Amino acid sequence: MADFHQDKVITTLHALHDVFDREEYLSIMENKLEEHAKHWNICLLLPSLYSELQNPQVLDRIIDGIKSVNYIHRVVVALGGTTEFEQFQEAKGYFNQLKSDKRDVKVVWVEGSKIQAILNEIKNREIQVGVQGKGQSVWVAMGYIFAKEDCKIIGMHDCDIVTYDRILLARLFEPVANPNNDFQFCKGYYMRISPTEKAMKGRVTRLFVTPFVDSMIDIMEERGHKELANFFNYHRTFKYPLAGEFSFSTQLGRGLNVSYDWGLEVATLSQVYDQLIARKIVQIDLVPNYEHKHQVISEEDAQKGLHRMVVDIAKFYLTYMRSHGIPLDDAFVDMMLHTYYQNTLRFIRKYSYDAEVNGLKYDLYMEEATAKHFRGFLWTAWEESKGPREARLIPSWNRVRYSFPEIYEKILNAVETDNQD
Repeated sequence: MADFHQDKVITTLHALHDVFDREEYLSIMENKLEEHAKHWNICLLLPSLYSELQNPQVLDRIIDGIKSVNYIHRVVVALGGTTEFEQFQEAKGYFNQLKSDKRDVKVVWVEGSKIQAILNEIKNREIQVGVQGKGQSVWVAMGYIFAKEDCKIIGMHDCDIVTYDRILLARLFEPVANPNNDFQFCKGYYMRISPTEKAMKGRVTRLFVTPFVDSMIDIMEERGHKELANFFNYHRTFKYPLAGEFSFSTQLGRGLNVSYDWGLEVATLSQVYDQLIARKIVQIDLVPNYEHKHQVISEEDAQKGLHRMVVDIAKFYLTYMRSHGIPLDDAFVDMMLHTYYQNTLRFIRKYSYDAEVNGLKYDLYMEEATAKHFRGFLWTAWEESKGPREARLIPSWNRVRYSFPEIYEKILNAVETDNQD
């Protein structure tokens, strides 16, 4: 939502354009990006499951939007969720409608035999490649983009955005693509309101990440852990830390380790924190509202839905703290989860006021029940992260190339061969 507030940590770019004509604003933005693209090439990375092709009312809208712009040099689709050649061919044919005289399109078949053979070669050198999922797919596709060596800016967004429009795409790229700026990483944010239910969404952000991080700031400050307090304060600055939309320079991207579980977004923010000074980081309000598929809580199955998401995110934060000098034990984590829960109840009360004044439905009982589940998931994360376990990160492509100098040649050949007509 548009305001003028600037946090002292990073820059926030607000949606002040909403008071003006949208079509005029879009034309101005796209003309600027076409000028920026004369200085350096821009690449769009689309992580997509094969199953998302079966949802054409959503994906067609996204494809139509991308087809309409002239500033993207290359589109790379990280295709997961299929080992069938016929399905890969179908996906390739579908995404190839994005091709033009000025825009190349490649579909990276992550579960295809050629990419799998390369992943096995990397593993044979005792380098972690993770497991199949969004994180691994994004990492493989990034390797192909770096191997091409002709794009300086990469942007990424999901393929299930119901409310997609070209303004989202333009605003995602502009802060990093603009040569007059000095940003190397841009994180998108937005409001999450279901237009059909007239209710707040984004439960993991609202009821876990934000109140948990908020609690950790106080705990770390009270115990004199200034660096970790700064780390959590940085995470607290982001309005929607779990947003899957961001852009970055390839210079930064080559040095990023990539999480291969559902901690991808918070792990990426942490990697950026470790590698960049704050003035090179920005967040931007992308669209007035954002709607995509919603996950179930999955109280009984820790491998599904919000249960898995919260556990993976919590495991990342717990491992990060331990790796930065905090000797966690059962008593400390027990204190953390009770502090988090009490803080969440305060947040829930504020959310209820916000919902009421905006005419939204708000189920106070369900929100509190969800917070109780998340509290339990936090303890599950602690049980699973005990011992000599490291964060589930795939090493950066700089690291892989150091040990495997011919890797770019191999991945180029694999992707190009798969994409031959």
